[in-house]
Amino acid sequence: MAATQESHNRSASALYYLSLYQARYPTWAVWRKMVEMAQNRQLTGYPSTWQQQLMVSVRRYYPVVLQSLLTVAVVVGMLLLLRQRRVGRGWWVVYGCYLLLVGAFMELLAPPTAGLVCQPHAALMAAPSAASDWLTTVASGDRLLVRGKRDIWYQVVWRGRMAYIRQHDLLLVQ
Repeated sequence: MAATQESHNRSASALYYLSLYQARYPTWAVWRKMVEMAQNRQLTGYPSTWQQQLMVSVRRYYPVVLQSLLTVAVVVGMLLLLRQRRVGRGWWVVYGCYLLLVGAFMELLAPPTAGLVCQPHAALMAAPSAASDWLTTVASGDRLLVRGKRDIWYQVVWRGRMAYIRQHDLLLVQ
């Protein structure tokens, strides 16, 4: 789909399909293609740094590692429950610490929610209101990290600061 959209000169749609693919099957080659397309159209939100390469690698192996950690947690939890009378409190404390570490892994390394601007000349506002200060206009295809949602507004990161964009101007990539 992305190749078809790119051949019809619909870069925002092509980037959206590539982003969906990247979210499901993260690879450095797909990310490079997205960066190349974004640079050709002067779009923001597509860094080509070693940190981004590391994040692509982390996202690639995140589901497998998480599944392994949770499998170990379930197996050990069942063993502790079955041998409850013969297991000391120390093992329960160790198990609790392990669960906290798994939770920290899930929270800190979970892939961030990103959104692609789908409307040309979408406005970024300083607050979730049409009456708030206008920050800038973003182009169709720009990629923004989504931090939250308020009513019809998404809170996004734009150039290191918080901004708001209307819900209908952004397509979420999950």
